[in-house]
Amino acid sequence: MGLVQDKRVLVVGARNKWSISWHCALSLMREGARVAFSVYSDREKGDVEKLLADTSSPDCPIFLCNATVQEDVDRLFADVSEAFDGKLDGLLHGIAFAKREDLAGEFVRTSSEGWDTALNNSAYTLVGLTRAARPLMKEAGGGSVVTLSYFGAERVVPGYNVMGVAKSALESSVRYLAYDLGPENTRVNAVSAGPIKTLAASGIAGLSEMLKHVAEKAPLRRGVDAAEVGDTVAFLMSSLSRGITGETIYVDAGYNIVGM
Repeated sequence: MGLVQDKRVLVVGARNKWSISWHCALSLMREGARVAFSVYSDREKGDVEKLLADTSSPDCPIFLCNATVQEDVDRLFADVSEAFDGKLDGLLHGIAFAKREDLAGEFVRTSSEGWDTALNNSAYTLVGLTRAARPLMKEAGGGSVVTLSYFGAERVVPGYNVMGVAKSALESSVRYLAYDLGPENTRVNAVSAGPIKTLAASGIAGLSEMLKHVAEKAPLRRGVDAAEVGDTVAFLMSSLSRGITGETIYVDAGYNIVGM
């Protein structure tokens, strides 16, 4: 029996073989979860279908959803309800987006439009998706919501800019959501991953230097990979973490504890 055997989990944000959300899905499937996917576009749906073909769960349902559009979110959870018999045990939120021009230069130059785009896509979508998942989790007797964050929420990371502010809002939202949903036995947590070379992260200036720096300075003297993040997510979806909510758990080889 796996850690999350037969738990019904929706993974939002898997895009390709490098994405952290995909590796979270792999960990969940390995530990016995019944996984469904929500992706943004037909192209991403095709990519996930190809990835699933090489797993033991090639027939996982995949739904299209723009999580910033309420009508899409409503339709998504109607489909999830049908796929999972009206119940949901877990939700992984792996959505983050900012305009490339807002991830370069000075943060002070962030436009109002760029701010709204980053905060809406990267933080508010957690609130909207959790609200929509809430009735299905209540039917399941409670659930676990996990989102993906980064140290730039807490400290200045040059080039991360408005995304750092969005991740700060995301982590604060985790705490408020945890407070709201706790009486229903639904937990909400964040996993703050160390820098990982993904397609999305390639838009951040100086990523290679960042990866090298963390590997040199982290207590474990190495970086982390997406599979390690995925395993932590599987733990947070499992009953082993039943006493944990409202937390940001770092999976960064200990880098966040280092002062210099």
